[in-house]
Amino acid sequence: MDMNELKKQTTPELSKLLADKRESLRAWRFGLTGSKVKNIKEGNATKKDIARILTAINMKITGEKHSHIAK
Repeated sequence: MDMNELKKQTTPELSKLLADKRESLRAWRFGLTGSKVKNIKEGNATKKDIARILTAINMKITGEKHSHIAK
């Protein structure tokens, strides 16, 4: 998932995607404590995706005043 894809989506779509990613991170954490997780790096990738989504939402809210940061 890259920023160009996220910039094209609307805020409600991004909010739904954010909720899905947070739920998958929660499930990953529960799987980690139950020793069911095989891929440890999946959690880091999910956290980075959440950060990218939050950045895209904030850019849309602020009117992309700081769009040079995400390039």
